Amino acid sequence: MNNLRRGVTVILLMVLSLINMQAQGTFYDFKVKTLGGADFDFADLKGKKVMVVNTASKCGLTGQYELLQDLWEKYGGDNFVIIGFPANNFMNQEPGTADEIAEFCQLNYGVSFPMMEKISVKGKDMHPLYKWLTQKDFNGVADSKVQWNFQKYLINADGKLAKVISPRTLPNDKEVIEWLEQ
Repeated sequence: MNNLRRGVTVILLMVLSLINMQAQGTFYDFKVKTLGGADFDFADLKGKKVMVVNTASKCGLTGQYELLQDLWEKYGGDNFVIIGFPANNFMNQEPGTADEIAEFCQLNYGVSFPMMEKISVKGKDMHPLYKWLTQKDFNGVADSKVQWNFQKYLINADGKLAKVISPRTLPNDKEVIEWLEQ
């Protein structure tokens, strides 16, 4: 009887483990919409390093758009992608529509890196991508909280979370450049 109980327990644990592994998913499982409404499939990013950053147009850190664009122009392409996600989670600093956000980014900073539709990066309505980015149970690396606009998540070429970068750390910081160039 004890052997049967042990066997059932082992099988149950294996099944639960498999269910948990499937629920986690990978970075490449996500699909989102761009600001223009087109589909954007993260599976197309396999083999590239990625910086995911939540953005806002009316924030003291909004000037980071310029540095993000500079980074994109220098490193973006076959091996590196920046993905911006407008979010209105912090003091209503991204109230605009998709068209308003796109126009603001283009006119003020010449943004040409991919910008996605506005999402929530915290709270009960947190986008599934940000659940993956912020929860070790999903990303397998670390728990984190989105502290403010312009927090950066660095994803390595294997789709694993590599680093979480503070909103106050500039996109062209030595830590980011060293990660890009390794």
